Amino acid sequence: MNRTLASVAFAVVIIVAIAAMIAHFRTADDTIPAVSSIDHLRATYSPLHFKPAIEKATDADCLACHREVLEDRVRTASPAGVKAADSLAWYQRVATYSGEQDTFHRRHLVTPFAKEVMKLSCTTCHQGHDVREEAPASSATAAPKSTTAFTLRKQVNVETTCLKCHGQMNAEVMGLPSPWPESREMFGNSCLTCHSAIRTHRHQVTYLNAEAIEQAGQKSDESCYGCHGGRAWYRIAYPYPRHAWDGMSPDVPDWAKDRPVASEARFVPPTANRSSK
Repeated sequence: MNRTLASVAFAVVIIVAIAAMIAHFRTADDTIPAVSSIDHLRATYSPLHFKPAIEKATDADCLACHREVLEDRVRTASPAGVKAADSLAWYQRVATYSGEQDTFHRRHLVTPFAKEVMKLSCTTCHQGHDVREEAPASSATAAPKSTTAFTLRKQVNVETTCLKCHGQMNAEVMGLPSPWPESREMFGNSCLTCHSAIRTHRHQVTYLNAEAIEQAGQKSDESCYGCHGGRAWYRIAYPYPRHAWDGMSPDVPDWAKDRPVASEARFVPPTANRSSK
């Protein structure tokens, strides 16, 4: 009996403590105070780590605590003594990459090619997670298993973020006779040989620089192939939305019948929203 009472009392204390932390974040005008004014435990449970607040978080909000993702650098030498300057990482072998080895987040945010063709922000990939153990449905108060904000033990949902640029090229669906590295010469080493007239409505999302991508694609097919098979981490391809284009056939092929016909709402540029009304 005493153990039961002790357990209940402990649970009550925890609930009160969490409630106090949440209340601490909210001021009279319902704003979130600067993280520099709160301790680590309260910062961990900041509303910025959860929806809906994370949907409006700016990079400055995130980097106030997580600036190490841009400040950290790779080792000058591995523990075994291999110097970074004397070896090539896998991503340095891609034609569109230039410069020395760099960290994961920097390669996506501040390297030359990333700044040229992408407009990634922290919340492009990070949409909140379970700060206790990063596992959906682990408790009654955790994010539900049906959430698409993140997957087990990961702080992002790789199926809707990483796969966009690190999936396989679906050469069979595209009607290519063989994978692009083998058939590229048949098409003049240019993706635009076909895509100047097919699927011309592309890259119109807030996390990409559509104009810069089109210009880069005219110079080299590597700029296109890099994100459409050239840097594949996964065995599957990403099911890109099938936006309508001028001259598009009204007949929908079997492989496209379950495809979305528009990009995710949170990535649609404001100008696109206005033009569609």
